[in-house]
Amino acid sequence: MLTREAIQFIQESNIKPEERLVELGDQLFAINADGDVKEIKPRAIIAENRLCLNTLTGLVDYVKANLERIDKKLILRIKNPQEVLLEGLLEFDGSREELIHVSALLPQGHYGYFYGAEEFNISLQSKFTKTPDRDILLKVMGNVVEGDVKNVGDDGTSQSVVIKSGISSHAEAKVPNPVVLAPYRTFIEVEQPASPFIFRMQEGPCGAIFEADGGAWQNVAIQNVKNYLEEQLQSEIYAKRITLIA
Repeated sequence: MLTREAIQFIQESNIKPEERLVELGDQLFAINADGDVKEIKPRAIIAENRLCLNTLTGLVDYVKANLERIDKKLILRIKNPQEVLLEGLLEFDGSREELIHVSALLPQGHYGYFYGAEEFNISLQSKFTKTPDRDILLKVMGNVVEGDVKNVGDDGTSQSVVIKSGISSHAEAKVPNPVVLAPYRTFIEVEQPASPFIFRMQEGPCGAIFEADGGAWQNVAIQNVKNYLEEQLQSEIYAKRITLIA
């Protein structure tokens, strides 16, 4: 902070027009043609461009290689289930360096929309990990008898549909609800969190799933990422070079 005495000292000094910079102790000041004084504060030297990665494996390899900021402590911050940041400590000028940004590559999930049986089954197999309820949905959607909506029973909570039970016979099957599914929603290196979904069917047949846990799966996913990084970077965390924040 520039004191009144320092301002007065600079203003009373016989400074020539060409002498625009003045050092006073460990501070540097600039003076304009009108004699106004402004302190020039140094800026921290930080990376202009962060590295962008898509896997936790790449992040771990970077930290263990210890190529940059060798003598500095770093913060590893899990921003959300799909993003992790490697940052520096707060610098003297208030800035914070961001070294790495890791963003998971994930299939786009379309919840709350009705899809035809074939598209719905393809989505279940390509965007969800194998769980008992996923296999049940695949079986139901793959064997539903095409017909009018009158073939679907609905009591508001659960539904029943007519499915193929043999070459020429049909049987009524109750659709499970809710179902526990585990879509790909976080980094592939960690276990995908399972959560309840509401499964509904419409004439077509068409199927849709709706998230039913209020987003609680995100806390599980963040904890899974934290556990993975703690295991992979145990020595760096123990040496206090890395501080892990979730």
